[in-house]
Amino acid sequence: MRLAIQLCGLAIGLPLQLLIIGTLLRGGYRRFPFLFAYMVGDFLTTVVEVPSAVGYDRGMQWAAFAFPAVHWFNVVVMQVLVYAVVMSLIYQATGQLRSRRIVRVSLIAGAILFAGISFLIHWDPALNMGSFMTPWTRDLNFCSSVLDLALWAMLIAAREKDHRLLLLSGGLGIQFTGEAMGRSIRQLALRTRSHAMSLTGAIMMLMADLVVLYIWWQAFRTAPVRQQSGATL
Repeated sequence: MRLAIQLCGLAIGLPLQLLIIGTLLRGGYRRFPFLFAYMVGDFLTTVVEVPSAVGYDRGMQWAAFAFPAVHWFNVVVMQVLVYAVVMSLIYQATGQLRSRRIVRVSLIAGAILFAGISFLIHWDPALNMGSFMTPWTRDLNFCSSVLDLALWAMLIAAREKDHRLLLLSGGLGIQFTGEAMGRSIRQLALRTRSHAMSLTGAIMMLMADLVVLYIWWQAFRTAPVRQQSGATL
């Protein structure tokens, strides 16, 4: 069942990732370099993880050691990249604020501090990697969702609406919410040893990822780019 879910996600997700990368290569990567890096990283980590994930589901001995290491390495890499995406979008959204330096430094420093404290709280060398990485990445998604909510509020309050940033921010909000809920369900599944609950969390996370990919693809296909010097990183 888990393998079927993964294959369905790959069949839909990989083409969407390539479509977004393709649209960004037409010039959007200049304004959104961190988002472009995120999409390239998302595609590469997905492709790299597939062999070990399939082997793990089939009970292959080599995959039992390879899959956890590859999976959690990819999680950390993508979490760093998504942090960079949120920060870059906030950087653009605060370009017209007089206090933009204070806002930018406060948000970035707060995000880094939150990540470090959360890791120290959940890290336990006696546990396996998934047991402490799952709640840590859940906390990071929560922090990212709060930052994205602040970004959304700034974009809504702005006199000149940047519809592309609104779509990108809205997509991130869906992703963070879905992943936070999915990881919470999977963490509960670890405690109760419920396979059905674990699958429910995985499906929720997959659906959130596919929705945000579709929204981003539509954003770069249809939303006009605001032309102004302060919007470029």
